[in-house]
Amino acid sequence: MTKATPKASGQLFAEPESPSARLEGVYTANIDGAARGNPGPASYGLALKRPDGTTLESLGKYIGRTTNNVAEYYALIAALDYAVANGIKRLRVQSDSQLIVNQMKGLYKVKHPDLRPLHERARKMAAGLESFTIQYVPREQNRAADEAANAALDNTSGVKPAYGSEKIAAQKPGQRGDVRASRSEPPRASAPRKVKAQFRNGVLVPAEPLGLKEGAVVEISIARVPEEN
Repeated sequence: MTKATPKASGQLFAEPESPSARLEGVYTANIDGAARGNPGPASYGLALKRPDGTTLESLGKYIGRTTNNVAEYYALIAALDYAVANGIKRLRVQSDSQLIVNQMKGLYKVKHPDLRPLHERARKMAAGLESFTIQYVPREQNRAADEAANAALDNTSGVKPAYGSEKIAAQKPGQRGDVRASRSEPPRASAPRKVKAQFRNGVLVPAEPLGLKEGAVVEISIARVPEEN
Protein backbone atom coordinates (compact mmCIF):
# COMPACT_ATOMS: atom_id res chain seq x y z
CA MET A 1 0.00 0.00 0.00
CA THR A 2 1.38 3.43 -0.93
CA LYS A 3 1.77 5.71 2.06
CA ALA A 4 0.15 9.12 1.59
CA THR A 5 2.40 12.16 1.89
CA PRO A 6 1.26 14.33 4.83
CA LYS A 7 0.43 18.00 4.37
CA ALA A 8 2.98 20.59 5.37
CA SER A 9 0.73 22.14 8.02
CA GLY A 10 -2.39 21.26 9.95
CA GLN A 11 -1.42 17.63 9.64
CA LEU A 12 -2.56 14.89 11.98
CA PHE A 13 -0.28 12.16 13.25
CA ALA A 14 2.59 12.87 10.84
CA GLU A 15 5.86 11.68 12.37
CA PRO A 16 8.87 13.99 11.86
CA GLU A 17 11.61 12.62 9.65
CA SER A 18 14.39 12.84 12.24
CA PRO A 19 14.80 12.96 16.05
CA SER A 20 16.02 16.56 15.83
CA ALA A 21 12.95 17.59 13.83
CA ARG A 22 10.77 15.81 16.36
CA LEU A 23 11.94 18.14 19.13
CA GLU A 24 12.02 21.43 17.23
CA GLY A 25 9.26 23.63 18.61
CA VAL A 26 7.16 20.65 19.72
CA TYR A 27 5.62 20.59 23.19
CA THR A 28 4.94 17.19 24.76
CA ALA A 29 1.89 16.30 26.84
CA ASN A 30 1.75 13.00 28.70
CA ILE A 31 -1.86 12.17 29.51
CA ASP A 32 -3.64 9.64 31.70
CA GLY A 33 -7.09 8.88 33.04
CA ALA A 34 -8.06 7.07 36.23
CA ALA A 35 -11.37 5.51 37.28
CA ARG A 36 -11.79 3.54 40.48
CA GLY A 37 -14.51 1.03 39.72
CA ASN A 38 -14.68 1.62 35.94
CA PRO A 39 -17.20 3.19 35.97
CA GLY A 40 -16.51 4.94 39.21
CA PRO A 41 -14.94 8.13 40.60
CA ALA A 42 -12.65 9.37 37.84
CA SER A 43 -10.04 11.99 37.02
CA TYR A 44 -7.42 12.86 34.45
CA GLY A 45 -3.83 14.05 34.62
CA LEU A 46 -1.46 15.97 32.35
CA ALA A 47 2.29 16.40 32.43
CA LEU A 48 3.51 18.97 29.91
CA LYS A 49 7.05 19.65 28.74
CA ARG A 50 8.63 22.38 26.67
CA PRO A 51 10.45 21.57 23.41
CA ASP A 52 13.76 21.45 25.31
CA GLY A 53 12.36 18.74 27.61
CA THR A 54 11.99 20.88 30.74
CA THR A 55 8.81 20.64 32.79
CA LEU A 56 6.13 23.18 31.92
CA GLU A 57 3.09 22.16 33.96
CA SER A 58 1.46 19.24 35.75
CA LEU A 59 -2.31 19.30 36.18
CA GLY A 60 -5.03 16.97 37.42
CA LYS A 61 -8.80 17.26 37.65
CA TYR A 62 -11.58 15.18 39.18
CA ILE A 63 -14.44 14.73 36.66
CA GLY A 64 -17.04 12.70 38.54
CA ARG A 65 -18.27 9.17 37.92
CA THR A 66 -17.32 7.73 34.54
CA THR A 67 -15.14 5.10 32.85
CA ASN A 68 -11.39 4.99 32.44
CA ASN A 69 -11.65 5.43 28.66
CA VAL A 70 -13.80 8.55 29.02
CA ALA A 71 -11.27 9.92 31.53
CA GLU A 72 -8.46 9.24 29.03
CA TYR A 73 -10.29 11.26 26.38
CA TYR A 74 -10.86 14.08 28.86
CA ALA A 75 -7.10 14.13 29.44
CA LEU A 76 -6.47 14.36 25.70
CA ILE A 77 -9.00 17.17 25.25
CA ALA A 78 -7.55 19.01 28.25
CA ALA A 79 -4.09 18.84 26.65
CA LEU A 80 -5.48 20.21 23.39
CA ASP A 81 -7.41 22.92 25.27
CA TYR A 82 -4.20 23.91 27.04
CA ALA A 83 -2.34 24.14 23.74
CA VAL A 84 -5.02 26.30 22.13
CA ALA A 85 -5.33 28.60 25.17
CA ASN A 86 -1.57 29.14 25.43
CA GLY A 87 -0.65 29.54 21.79
CA ILE A 88 1.06 26.17 21.42
CA LYS A 89 0.95 25.23 17.75
CA ARG A 90 2.89 21.96 17.73
CA LEU A 91 1.94 19.23 20.17
CA ARG A 92 2.98 15.64 20.73
CA VAL A 93 0.75 13.58 23.03
CA GLN A 94 1.96 10.43 24.76
CA SER A 95 -0.47 7.98 26.34
CA ASP A 96 -0.35 4.45 27.75
CA SER A 97 -3.85 3.77 26.37
CA GLN A 98 -3.55 1.82 23.12
CA LEU A 99 -7.29 2.24 22.58
CA ILE A 100 -7.18 6.05 22.62
CA VAL A 101 -4.01 6.22 20.52
CA ASN A 102 -5.28 3.82 17.85
CA GLN A 103 -8.73 5.42 17.73
CA MET A 104 -7.17 8.84 17.20
CA LYS A 105 -4.94 7.41 14.47
CA GLY A 106 -7.98 5.87 12.78
CA LEU A 107 -6.76 2.31 13.31
CA TYR A 108 -9.64 1.40 15.66
CA LYS A 109 -13.31 2.26 15.20
CA VAL A 110 -15.03 4.27 17.92
CA LYS A 111 -17.97 2.04 18.78
CA HIS A 112 -18.98 3.17 22.28
CA PRO A 113 -21.51 6.05 22.22
CA ASP A 114 -19.88 7.73 25.23
CA LEU A 115 -16.59 8.04 23.34
CA ARG A 116 -17.84 9.23 19.96
CA PRO A 117 -18.46 12.93 20.81
CA LEU A 118 -15.18 13.08 22.73
CA HIS A 119 -13.28 11.50 19.83
CA GLU A 120 -14.85 13.90 17.33
CA ARG A 121 -14.04 16.88 19.51
CA ALA A 122 -10.42 15.79 19.96
CA ARG A 123 -9.99 15.24 16.22
CA LYS A 124 -11.35 18.70 15.38
CA MET A 125 -9.11 20.37 17.96
CA ALA A 126 -6.04 18.46 16.79
CA ALA A 127 -6.75 19.43 13.18
CA GLY A 128 -6.57 23.08 14.18
CA LEU A 129 -2.93 22.79 15.29
CA GLU A 130 0.04 23.32 13.02
CA SER A 131 1.32 19.84 13.93
CA PHE A 132 -0.10 17.07 16.10
CA THR A 133 1.14 13.57 16.84
CA ILE A 134 -0.01 10.96 19.33
CA GLN A 135 1.94 7.89 20.36
CA TYR A 136 1.71 4.98 22.76
CA VAL A 137 4.21 4.76 25.61
CA PRO A 138 4.51 2.07 28.31
CA ARG A 139 2.96 2.87 31.69
CA GLU A 140 6.35 3.28 33.35
CA GLN A 141 7.09 6.14 30.94
CA ASN A 142 3.79 7.81 31.79
CA ARG A 143 4.17 8.04 35.56
CA ALA A 144 3.97 11.83 35.84
CA ALA A 145 0.51 11.92 34.20
CA ASP A 146 -0.63 8.91 36.25
CA GLU A 147 0.48 10.61 39.48
CA ALA A 148 -1.34 13.82 38.53
CA ALA A 149 -4.57 11.91 37.80
CA ASN A 150 -4.44 9.94 41.03
CA ALA A 151 -3.60 13.03 43.09
CA ALA A 152 -6.73 14.70 41.70
CA LEU A 153 -8.76 11.59 42.45
CA ASP A 154 -7.52 11.54 46.04
CA ASN A 155 -8.56 15.16 46.48
CA THR A 156 -11.88 15.68 44.70
CA SER A 157 -12.28 19.38 45.41
CA GLY A 158 -11.48 20.36 41.82
CA VAL A 159 -8.45 21.31 39.77
CA LYS A 160 -5.21 20.81 41.67
CA PRO A 161 -1.65 21.48 40.55
CA ALA A 162 0.33 18.26 41.00
CA TYR A 163 3.83 17.74 42.36
CA GLY A 164 5.19 21.27 42.38
CA SER A 165 4.22 22.18 38.85
CA GLU A 166 5.49 25.48 37.54
CA LYS A 167 3.44 28.08 35.69
CA ILE A 168 4.32 29.37 32.26
CA ALA A 169 6.97 32.07 32.47
CA ALA A 170 5.81 35.55 31.48
CA GLN A 171 6.50 36.20 27.80
CA LYS A 172 5.83 38.97 25.33
CA PRO A 173 2.51 38.71 23.45
CA GLY A 174 2.89 36.72 20.26
CA GLN A 175 5.66 34.44 21.48
CA ARG A 176 4.96 30.72 21.23
CA GLY A 177 3.54 29.43 24.48
CA ASP A 178 2.62 32.87 25.81
CA VAL A 179 -0.18 33.25 28.34
CA ARG A 180 -1.99 35.69 26.04
CA ALA A 181 -2.61 38.19 28.85
CA SER A 182 -0.58 39.93 31.50
CA ARG A 183 -1.28 38.81 35.06
CA SER A 184 -1.81 42.48 35.99
CA GLU A 185 -4.74 42.81 33.59
CA PRO A 186 -8.19 42.44 35.17
CA PRO A 187 -10.19 39.43 34.00
CA ARG A 188 -12.70 40.14 31.26
CA ALA A 189 -16.04 38.43 30.78
CA SER A 190 -16.50 37.00 27.30
CA ALA A 191 -19.68 37.35 25.27
CA PRO A 192 -22.17 34.55 26.02
CA ARG A 193 -22.63 31.84 23.43
CA LYS A 194 -24.80 28.78 23.10
CA VAL A 195 -23.13 25.37 23.04
CA LYS A 196 -24.93 22.03 22.84
CA ALA A 197 -23.83 19.31 25.23
CA GLN A 198 -24.82 15.74 26.10
CA PHE A 199 -25.33 14.60 29.70
CA ARG A 200 -23.53 11.26 30.16
CA ASN A 201 -22.67 9.49 33.39
CA GLY A 202 -23.16 12.63 35.44
CA VAL A 203 -20.94 14.77 33.17
CA LEU A 204 -21.86 17.37 30.54
CA VAL A 205 -19.93 16.65 27.33
CA PRO A 206 -19.77 19.70 24.98
CA ALA A 207 -20.38 18.98 21.31
CA GLU A 208 -17.66 21.42 20.25
CA PRO A 209 -14.36 22.78 21.62
CA LEU A 210 -14.77 25.50 24.24
CA GLY A 211 -11.29 26.98 23.98
CA LEU A 212 -11.07 27.57 27.72
CA LYS A 213 -7.99 27.66 29.89
CA GLU A 214 -7.68 24.91 32.50
CA GLY A 215 -9.51 26.05 35.64
CA ALA A 216 -11.57 28.74 33.86
CA VAL A 217 -14.82 29.65 35.64
CA VAL A 218 -17.90 29.83 33.43
CA GLU A 219 -21.58 30.49 33.96
CA ILE A 220 -24.07 28.12 32.35
CA SER A 221 -27.81 27.94 31.92
CA ILE A 222 -29.45 24.68 30.93
CA ALA A 223 -32.42 24.10 28.62
CA ARG A 224 -33.41 20.76 27.17
CA VAL A 225 -33.60 20.59 23.38
CA PRO A 226 -35.50 18.03 21.28
CA GLU A 227 -33.44 14.92 20.59
CA GLU A 228 -32.30 14.44 17.01
CA ASN A 229 -33.65 11.39 15.21
